[in-house]
Amino acid sequence: MGRPPLAVGTHGTIRFVKLAKGYRAKARYRGYDGVVRDLSRSGASKTKAERELKSAIASELQTPTGGDITGRSRFREVAERWLAWQERRVADGERATGTLDNYRSMLNNHVLSAFGELRVSEVTVPRLDRFFPVVRQKASAAHARTARAVVGGVLRYAVRHGALTTNPIREIEPIEGGSRKKARALSPDERRSWLAQLELDPRAVGKDLPDLTRFLMATGVRIGEALALYWEDVDLDAGTVAIAWTVVRVRGEGLRRTDPKSESGERLLALPTWAVDMLRLRWKTAQAENRAPDSPVFPDTYGGLRDPSNTRRALREARGSEGFAWVTSHVFRKTAATIMDEAGLSARVIADQLGHARPSLTQDVYMGRGAVSTDAATALENVL
Repeated sequence: MGRPPLAVGTHGTIRFVKLAKGYRAKARYRGYDGVVRDLSRSGASKTKAERELKSAIASELQTPTGGDITGRSRFREVAERWLAWQERRVADGERATGTLDNYRSMLNNHVLSAFGELRVSEVTVPRLDRFFPVVRQKASAAHARTARAVVGGVLRYAVRHGALTTNPIREIEPIEGGSRKKARALSPDERRSWLAQLELDPRAVGKDLPDLTRFLMATGVRIGEALALYWEDVDLDAGTVAIAWTVVRVRGEGLRRTDPKSESGERLLALPTWAVDMLRLRWKTAQAENRAPDSPVFPDTYGGLRDPSNTRRALREARGSEGFAWVTSHVFRKTAATIMDEAGLSARVIADQLGHARPSLTQDVYMGRGAVSTDAATALENVL
C-alpha cells in the first residue's frame, strides 16, 4: 500500500544535506493547486536551514493563483503566465536562467509577433506549419527548434489548465539540421593575450573582469555560479570553494541566489594555487572594506549580487569586434574542460568539476563521483 498523498497546503519530511559550511534543508510541499513541488533552503545550522525552508514554504503557499485560462484567452496572456511559471522554476533551481533568457528572447523577437493576438484555440497546426519554416529562413534551424519548444510549452500550459484538449505542436514534424556551433577554448597564448587586453582596459578593470575571468578558468563554473559565490563558501586554508548557488533575476524580486538546477551542481572544488593567491588578495580588500563573510566574492559596485546578464554584456564590450569577438562567458568553462582533458583526466572527473550529472551511463556505473579532485586543481595550474 503506497503512502497517502500530502494534504493540500502541507509539507513532507524535512531532510538535511551537510554542506562545506552549514546545511541544506529539503522537503516537498503540496500547493493549493494540488501540485507537489520540491523546495530547499540553506543555513549555517540545521535549525537555521529548517527555519529558512519553512518560511519559504509558507511564502509559496500564500502566493495566489491567477484567473482561469480558456480557449478564448489570447496567446500573449497565456505566454505571460507560462513565462511567470518558468521564472518560478528558475527560482526553485529546476530551470537554468540561460534557458529562461532564451525563451523570453524567442517570445519577444519571433513568437508573439506571429501569435500574440490570436486566441490559443486559433493557434492551429496549419498556422504552426507555416510559422517554423519562416523562423528557420530568417534566423536558423536552432532558432526554429527553440521556437517550437517555446510555442509547445505555452500550448502545453494551456492544455494543463483546461483551455485546450490537445496540443497541436504534437502534429508538427521535428526540425532537423543546423547543428549547434560548439564553444571554442582559449589557447595558452590567447589566454595571456585576453588577460593582458582586460588589464589594459580601464572599463574592464572597473567592472572586475580580469579576476572574474581568472576564476572562471580556474574552476570551469558557470558565470551565475561564480557571481553567487560568497566569502563564507571559500576556504582559503584548504584551497577550496563550495559551489552551491547560482544567481537569477526573479520578476518582482530582483536578483537572488537559488539552488543549481541539479544535485550534481552542488560541489566542492579544489583550486589551483594561483587562484587561492588571487582570492587571498581579494579577501584582504574585502576585509579592508568591512564586507561581511555573507557577501559576494565578485560583487556589483554597491557590494551586492551582480547580474549575470549585465556581466555577459560587459564581457562582450570588453572583447571588442576583432580578435576575441568570438569569446563568451562559456568559453572560459570550455577552456577549463579542455585543459583538464589534455592533462588526461577522466570524463567523470571533468564532469564532477563542471557540475554535469552524467557524461554517460557507463561512466556513472563504473566510476565514483562527488569527491574533491585535487587532480583537477593540478591540471588547472596551467591556465596562466
